[in-house]
Amino acid sequence: MKVLVTGASGFLGGHMAEGLIERGYSVVAQVRRGSDTTLLKEMDLQMRVADLTDYESLLAATKGVDVVIHLAAYYTFHGKRDLYRKINVEGTRSILEASAKNGISHFIYCSTTEAIGRVNAGIGDENTPPNPEYEYGKSKLMAEGIVKSFGSKVNYTIIRPSGIYGPRNVDDVSYWLITSFAKNSISTRFVVGDGENRVQFAHVKDIVSGFLASLEHPEASKGQTYIISYEKAYSYNEVYAILGNIVGRPPPSLHVPPLIASAMVAPVEALNRLLGKENFMWHRSTVRAVSSDRAYSIEKAKREIGFVPKYDLETGLKETVKWYKENGYL
Repeated sequence: MKVLVTGASGFLGGHMAEGLIERGYSVVAQVRRGSDTTLLKEMDLQMRVADLTDYESLLAATKGVDVVIHLAAYYTFHGKRDLYRKINVEGTRSILEASAKNGISHFIYCSTTEAIGRVNAGIGDENTPPNPEYEYGKSKLMAEGIVKSFGSKVNYTIIRPSGIYGPRNVDDVSYWLITSFAKNSISTRFVVGDGENRVQFAHVKDIVSGFLASLEHPEASKGQTYIISYEKAYSYNEVYAILGNIVGRPPPSLHVPPLIASAMVAPVEALNRLLGKENFMWHRSTVRAVSSDRAYSIEKAKREIGFVPKYDLETGLKETVKWYKENGYL
């Protein structure tokens, strides 16, 4: 079976290509012109250059493949609104049209739990009413709707991963959290609120495992949406305690009310914007995010496609911190 992976030069895409090859699939890596393909060149795969804003290139990229795993996206939480629509929404429509024309048997779309957003009570699942607060999550939810609208033309599955971390992850939410804490950044010397709000991280290899489970159970996963993550959400107090044991520094003991934390972050956020710098930790929206719960159930994926995550947070963070140290990020 030949599988096209869009966004193959990215963090998740590289791990996805590796996982597929290990399972014996023939992999076609879709990359944009100018992408860093150093890692991909070391793998046994074919590369095709295409762009989500260029339908003809997508038509060529999807030709002769059986399955499309669509990972490519404009992935940032503080980006330009027009690019979210152009790439994440209309780009998804374009690759679906190309896939339908080329007779793709299975289209697996990578969404995000940010399409759900905060969970006001208990644990969210696939039926929780969406309430995305970032433009990124809103664009992915819109793209989900487009995927579903192609249901009569293309068999699809929607995967919603939660906060992905792991080796080779840089300039992402978990990267900023881990490295800021390890470097004793001011942003990790205090906890917003009581620290008992929950967050759900997932090791990249578990995310790959979830996509493979969907791929290998096409009848069960057809037309379905699955949350893929580790099965436990952790409080921020627990996350910092685990990280503290790994990097050898005590977890923060200072608790700051959200309103005060937001006032503290605002000047740094403004300065970073002026300087063209980005750090997820220094945004008022981050203060709001860590003051709410993001806890999700993976029971549907476990029950229907046999998904079983393997990485608890401590095991995964140890591996990730080790990679950051070995590669000069810490």
